[in-house]
Amino acid sequence: MRKLGGTGVLDVLSPDVFSVLQLCSITEPLFPGIKTLDLSPAKESISFIPLFLSPRTIAIRIWFPPPDFPEVPVASMITNLPSLCPNLQDICLYGLPEGPVITTAISTMLLATDRNTLRCFCVDYPLSQEAREVVYTLPNLRTLLVVIGRGTSLPPVILPNLADLTIAYNQDSDWLRAFHGATLGRLEAVTLTSDSENIKDPLEAFERVALTASAQHTLSELNIFTSCSWSPNYHSLHRFTQMKDLAIEFSCDDGCSSTVDDDVIMNLARAMPKLETLELGGPPCRTIVTGVTVKGFMVLAHHCPNLLILRVHFQVASLSTLPTISGTTPDVGSVALPGGCALRSLEVGQIPIPEESVLVVALTLVHIFPRITSIDCDDENWDEVVGAICLSRGIINCSSKELLSLYLEVTFMTPP
Repeated sequence: MRKLGGTGVLDVLSPDVFSVLQLCSITEPLFPGIKTLDLSPAKESISFIPLFLSPRTIAIRIWFPPPDFPEVPVASMITNLPSLCPNLQDICLYGLPEGPVITTAISTMLLATDRNTLRCFCVDYPLSQEAREVVYTLPNLRTLLVVIGRGTSLPPVILPNLADLTIAYNQDSDWLRAFHGATLGRLEAVTLTSDSENIKDPLEAFERVALTASAQHTLSELNIFTSCSWSPNYHSLHRFTQMKDLAIEFSCDDGCSSTVDDDVIMNLARAMPKLETLELGGPPCRTIVTGVTVKGFMVLAHHCPNLLILRVHFQVASLSTLPTISGTTPDVGSVALPGGCALRSLEVGQIPIPEESVLVVALTLVHIFPRITSIDCDDENWDEVVGAICLSRGIINCSSKELLSLYLEVTFMTPP
């Protein structure tokens, strides 16, 4: 066995079985071949996790689901990881119980781990000062998740091989301090998460620090998640021309806060022609003050032919009239690119669609996104749009002989 993983894998074992397993592992590891441990255990089985570890284990990923786990057994298990697995490369611990004993445990674990072998360190809990000084200078680290608390002192970041960085912060722009004087030569993906009610403008702040670290030449993925309402200034992202996946998520719970319109979507499309995923705002809401129109969709499809997934607030009424290719926008030229835009999935959320608009909206979407197959929606009328899209695509793909046969069948069929 090389991998043990899954939710509830250990929960099926009784305490008596664990007791027997403990006896079997007194002199040697129970499963010496396991390289990856990927679990979401119940609190009753936490203390038995070491039974499945050995010097050959190089990756540990544990999700601690609610309710709260007892601190002491979790801390004890974490502290012993480096001695049980001296060759660890990946450490991912999520949903840890809160308490100073956990900070001590994960910091002790990090300090005891071989710093040259560690490739991934993702722990959603603050570290001690000594551990922070270590984690920001790991020579071969490629993936990092850190939690930055208020008043946390941060050393200079020297991570020349870091490709994926996730920062959780809840105090305005404290995360900026992690970039001051940073050496990040290979950064490809950044994720920022915050529950702060006042996040100011993290896009402008991110642009400033990312340009300082020359990340605009390497960054291909940016995710920013916040639970509050927010009106981003997307202009700050236009320098990141290598972007493939862009997700900016915020809430519309207190009224629609999306300001995405045709100008926003067209400028992003021109700046980021390699986009494959574009998600701006949360799931589109019913109250749309502004939104993208058919004009913006056409320019997006023209400039981003590799786009696969799209989520934006848009005005469904603008799709009720089939657009004309010429004259829609001065820079579109020929919208009908060879093969068309690759878009497969469109999220419409709670945007309503009148029943009488189903057919024309379906035809318009197929015209702009000829490969669309999936629409994520709350309004059942959008299911009818999907059906109409499938039907229209079937007709388009018919040969002239098949169309003639269909015409004759419909024209000359006799009632039963």
